[in-house]
Amino acid sequence: MSFKKSLGKTFVLLIIILILLAGGLLWFDYLGVVHVKSVFSPVYKILKKNPQTSTTTTQSRPLVANLDEDRLRKQREALDIFKEELDKRESDVEAAEKQNEQVSAELAEREKNQEEREKTFNLKVKKYDDKNINVEQIAKNLNGMRPEAAVNILVAMDDQTVIDVLRKVEEIAAAEGSSSMGSYWLSLMPSDRAAEIQRKMISKPESLD
Repeated sequence: MSFKKSLGKTFVLLIIILILLAGGLLWFDYLGVVHVKSVFSPVYKILKKNPQTSTTTTQSRPLVANLDEDRLRKQREALDIFKEELDKRESDVEAAEKQNEQVSAELAEREKNQEEREKTFNLKVKKYDDKNINVEQIAKNLNGMRPEAAVNILVAMDDQTVIDVLRKVEEIAAAEGSSSMGSYWLSLMPSDRAAEIQRKMISKPESLD
């Protein structure tokens, strides 16, 4: 009698174990941990349930695909950042080139103005040198003439030229240690003209003109 009881308990325990095992497998299959759909497909049909496929609601795409997509997304972001840096560098280079062009244009303009000033100064100096040579030659020529003839020539000149010649005559006399004829020539000139020339000589300094 006790043997039959033991056998019955053993059988019941086996049934319970099988039920628990089957339930655990069904649950793990539902979670996608194991795949025993082909074995339990009749049970799904009895329960009117659709077997869980390999793609679950919590994992719509494979993990590898997700990793590839994430890698591609990061690469695109890196390329976008790199493109932004290149655009900024290009913009900075263009700005620097424009600034260099502006500075170069300013330097060229300054150089041109400096050349013009030097040219003007050189022309003025040359003009003065040429005039000084001519005045010196006139003074030497007048010193070799009779005083009356020299005065006639001076009277025909403009006041500034007369002043330049008289000053050159005095300069030559001082260099040679002789007396200047300038005062004597002024005494032979018309009194009003001589007075005007003397006034200008006192009030007006020497000039390049």
